[in-house]
Amino acid sequence: MGRLVGINHIALEVGGIGEALDWYGQFFGFELRGRYGNRMAFIDMGDQFIALSAGRTQAGDGARHFGLVVDDKEAVRAELQSAGVPVQASGSLDFRDPWGNHVQVVDYRDIQFTKAPEVLRGMGLGSLQKSDAAMAELREKGLSG
Repeated sequence: MGRLVGINHIALEVGGIGEALDWYGQFFGFELRGRYGNRMAFIDMGDQFIALSAGRTQAGDGARHFGLVVDDKEAVRAELQSAGVPVQASGSLDFRDPWGNHVQVVDYRDIQFTKAPEVLRGMGLGSLQKSDAAMAELREKGLSG
């Protein structure tokens, strides 16, 4: 049996690739890893990526969602609010993109998820630190010194 180690990528179905890159680019700073015409694009997240795939046809997501980790959740909330995307004023940060994908945004500092120090440095986030609560959770699992 293989042990789960992480997520390589998530494929997100959207309408058009250019439109999706523009829409997500309003709220998230990212680098484009690659693009295959109008069919696929890959957004870099250090050692991981999101694949955008053109041609979403199904209805919007209900309970199904995925979580993105960011360096500043409240900055993303402010950008979403400025663009008129419905989000809560505080607390959890969930939204639906124009294609019905349900996205949850969490702050790196507040969760167990970690990036290796060299990956953070390569992303220009070398000074990003975990909260005391997140460090306690990591210590409980033996994942931090």
